[in-house]
Amino acid sequence: MKLTDAGLQQRELWESSSYTLPTFDRVAMIEESAQNPTWVHFGAGNIFRVFPAALQQRLLNRGLATTGIVVGEGFDYEIIDEVFTKHDNLTLMVTLNSDGSIAKEVIASVASAHKCDPHFTEEWEFFKDLFKKPSLQMASMTITEKGYGLTGADGSYSPAVANDLAAGPAKSSLFIPKLTALVYERYRATVGPLALVSMDNCSHNGEKLANAVKTVAREWKERGFVDSGFLTYLDEQVSFPWSMIDKITPRPDEAVKRMLEADGFEDSALIVTERHTYTAPFVNAEAPQYLVIEDDFPNGRPALEEAGVSFTDRDTVNKVERMKVTTCLNPLHTALAIYGCLLSHTLISEEMRDGELKRLVERIGYDEGMPVVVDPKILDPKAFIEEVLTVRFPNPFMPDTPQRIATDTSQKLAIRFGETIKAYLGDPTLDVANLKMIPLVYAGYLRYLMGLDDDLVPFALSPDPRLAELQQFVKDITIGDDGPFPQLEAILQDDTIWGVDLVAIGMAPLVRSYFTSLIAGKGAIRNTLREYVW
Repeated sequence: MKLTDAGLQQRELWESSSYTLPTFDRVAMIEESAQNPTWVHFGAGNIFRVFPAALQQRLLNRGLATTGIVVGEGFDYEIIDEVFTKHDNLTLMVTLNSDGSIAKEVIASVASAHKCDPHFTEEWEFFKDLFKKPSLQMASMTITEKGYGLTGADGSYSPAVANDLAAGPAKSSLFIPKLTALVYERYRATVGPLALVSMDNCSHNGEKLANAVKTVAREWKERGFVDSGFLTYLDEQVSFPWSMIDKITPRPDEAVKRMLEADGFEDSALIVTERHTYTAPFVNAEAPQYLVIEDDFPNGRPALEEAGVSFTDRDTVNKVERMKVTTCLNPLHTALAIYGCLLSHTLISEEMRDGELKRLVERIGYDEGMPVVVDPKILDPKAFIEEVLTVRFPNPFMPDTPQRIATDTSQKLAIRFGETIKAYLGDPTLDVANLKMIPLVYAGYLRYLMGLDDDLVPFALSPDPRLAELQQFVKDITIGDDGPFPQLEAILQDDTIWGVDLVAIGMAPLVRSYFTSLIAGKGAIRNTLREYVW
């Protein structure tokens, strides 16, 4: 079975092996999408291919949509060549159920996929024309949390951003300037409003996107690249809905590859691009999924509520997002990532069978996080965290790794834990001194930066834009040191990492104490967890 349009013609062969195939007219969809596109998505990664793309397939199968999704990749162009083009923009979605069964469905809702960069002249012109279409309703994106950052820790523009601001719309290299340039084309064509929808897993994602786009626009206006009317257009006709997205999509797994090959599925190659993207013609993912979006679409939108998306107001999205990102999932994931690497675990599900780590995340979630969670009403926080800790994380068939989750940890701690600390500081009925597990995670991150596991064997730290910078704070600390570690003072005060100044709020002594315990010697990490999580 080949994952191509021609290969799908052998429909009976696929269906006899329990593969679900699209039922809509794909040729008609592609033609309609070219003439009257409604949805473009940037970020051709795994989460898009089995979540937003699968949602649109549901609408197409039911006759509730006639157009598919146009895809643009603005970072890792190899994905377009190796995954999309070679397989006619098809994806095999493999759902890994907690009972060990799998569901297999070919997702065919992508109308076309292209590299998005001015260096690719023809494809860049395609996107410029696309944004001039009156029918275009939304441009969504999954570009990861770090994709929205324009400045470094000191508040100045990064060199790459500064270059794009100086170069102007025609020569942008980073995604946010490229997106802003395309929206400028729409403004110049006077074809109407548009929604820019971040579907990235970060707090206030719509606000982050709006600030980034408008910052680029203002800088370009100061340099004479755009006129003041463009700023007015962004304020009055472009919306930036907030959203909360949740679905775990690990790297393609060798065991899943073997299962598919046993069916006769031929396109099972695991691909690692030069930019370290792990991908394949198939995507393996869990079954649970949530997408909540602020209903602010000035040019209309797909009927995604018919596919399970919750549309609501901004305040409710914020509550749902805070529930997930600061308590019920993301901080638990990050805690498991840090300590999983230190204890040489290779699966999140395996960690949930580790008594100390299971206890750690239960205490972070139930004991320290839940007291400051605001019930969003459309999702029950207690039911959500219960599903995370008893079904999702322990799923033995989910090949998710702490090493994957540990990517970009420096960008995550401030939101995933710092917001809970701030909530304690702002509530007179709560005492920040009662937080014991969050400081233990912070100390664990300092220990993680040393790059030695609990047996004192070096391990590879996951990619992180601030990794080299932060490792400098621990480079002169050795196993067995007993402090007081004056070199940690500056990092402990850095609220861009922790969300708060740990020295100022009085949490630094506890973090130092835990850190001292964690570096006492071989086996000290396990011993520290045993001593404190119980």
